[in-house]
Amino acid sequence: MTVLQALAGYYDRTAAEDDADAPPPFGFSRENVSYAVVLSPGGDPVDTISLLGTSGKKPRPRALPVPQAVKRTSGIAANFLWDKTAYALGAKRNPDTKRLAPAEREHAAFRALHEELLADSDDAGLRALHAFLNAWRPEKYSGLRHDAEDMLDTNVVFRLDGDAEFLHDRAAAKEIWSACLDRRSAGAERGFCLVSGRRAPVARLHPALKGVTGAQSSGASIVSFNLDAFESFGKKQGANAPVSDRAAFAYTTALNALLARGSKRRIQIGDTTTVFWAEASGEGEAAAAEELISWMIEPPPSDDQESTKVRDALADIAAGRPRQLADAAPGVREDTRFYVLGLAPNAARLSVRFWHEDTIGGLARRIGEHWKDLSLSPAPWRTPPSARRLLYETAVLRKAENIPPNLGGALMRAILTGGRYPRTLFSAIIARMRADGEIAGLRAAICKACLARDYRLGFEKEDVPVSLDRNETHLAYRLGRLFAVYEGVQRAALGSTNATIKDGYYGAASATPASVFPLLERRSVHHLSRIRKDKGGLAVKYEREVDAILGGVDTLPRSLRLEDQGRFALGYHHQREDFYSARNRGDAPDAGADEGIEP
Repeated sequence: MTVLQALAGYYDRTAAEDDADAPPPFGFSRENVSYAVVLSPGGDPVDTISLLGTSGKKPRPRALPVPQAVKRTSGIAANFLWDKTAYALGAKRNPDTKRLAPAEREHAAFRALHEELLADSDDAGLRALHAFLNAWRPEKYSGLRHDAEDMLDTNVVFRLDGDAEFLHDRAAAKEIWSACLDRRSAGAERGFCLVSGRRAPVARLHPALKGVTGAQSSGASIVSFNLDAFESFGKKQGANAPVSDRAAFAYTTALNALLARGSKRRIQIGDTTTVFWAEASGEGEAAAAEELISWMIEPPPSDDQESTKVRDALADIAAGRPRQLADAAPGVREDTRFYVLGLAPNAARLSVRFWHEDTIGGLARRIGEHWKDLSLSPAPWRTPPSARRLLYETAVLRKAENIPPNLGGALMRAILTGGRYPRTLFSAIIARMRADGEIAGLRAAICKACLARDYRLGFEKEDVPVSLDRNETHLAYRLGRLFAVYEGVQRAALGSTNATIKDGYYGAASATPASVFPLLERRSVHHLSRIRKDKGGLAVKYEREVDAILGGVDTLPRSLRLEDQGRFALGYHHQREDFYSARNRGDAPDAGADEGIEP
């Protein structure tokens, strides 16, 4: 199923639900509206009501279903029965002075549209708006009964004094708008819709999509043609990829709902805004499935009983042990289909970073495999890390804006499909460890995951251990362990220092061992002689550790490839963690020494 077909199907299912949050019908859209202008039957503005919500730190506009917004580019086009103050009231904020300025052209377009559509209406509310527009002048704006400064450039609607409903909700207004939509469809080019497969009027421009982080605030498009180079066979704009008006409305309405502020079906992964939804018919089943999907893609930072049950179930499924997901997540069927869509900004358009369709059971297996590939012992986390946490490890200063472009989409695609992790993830982690010398548990886990998955998929000949393996013969892993031992010797000899050999030599040691380890060995001999003066037994233990690691090693490699640098980091991390654990048990080489190895 294509992206647009799945989104249109999601709209059809949710629109049929008897729910206040159900998407609006064809021809309407949910827009953020801040104020309502109350009109007398004669068209005089008698009041202005704020529709701003009071929840949260900052008041927010109310999302109202209104006649669908026009798609503005550089021209002037008015909306029906609602719009910004520039159109509805002829007042806007001057971008230079930040003060009130007239918007005569915009207001003229608003007045002309309503003169055409409302001239013959006998509805009291619509007649009031018609009279208001005939008598209103933009210079009257400052006299409105509200804080005119705050209202500038916000969306406003209208209401008849004494009525509870807004003008756009009146039956007469809906009838006029429906007739307007029919006239537009009658004049549109017809063709076979790529979404529905039926012949229907083709949408020339698709409604704007809002909510993708980094995209234009006015909205962006997945389907658009704005230059001759993108067009074929003389077709213009939407006719190059024919999608009917109703299908375009359905998929954009569904996607805007998924992208809306506060949506529980939206997460941010690097530069990729990710939405997901389930295809379920049972009451509450879709919500339960989507909650489970959210938990698996981005585990919450908690370790409660429910989270543990789901995590254990996924581990069993990944390992091939018989286990029903419903045991841990009641109400969720493993054959329920789900969809995950990743979008990133691309000027006025949106790029599809990834698109994945599967069953909940399939997702559980993939996520379980991902966590298994990441696993280390002891685990450097309480709950499995989300993809977002992994990406932060690749960024300078762990800032989101420094995450390599496209990496978020590539990582999610690997997790969802079970394919190889992106090489950019591996190379970025290696680069960060060489640059800052921080070989944290999560970074070591990423190296281990890349190597473990490559081995499972046949790209590597040797597997990697989950915890310290003293019998592991791979030279890069052993050299990583040796580097950790040399660092421990230095700490035992000198105590706390501003910098260790890790800070000065890790990058070179992990990439070109032959040029660095002879120097480290000479320094280690000097440090061991210093330790022997007070702690002869400790020096012997360290010497035995070094001899055991180097047993059978004849020559040091001049360089290590990227994968071997990952094994070096893993060996270093395992050896340090073993020293730390042994120190807590009291049987480390330097157990009981204040200047011993730090975690």
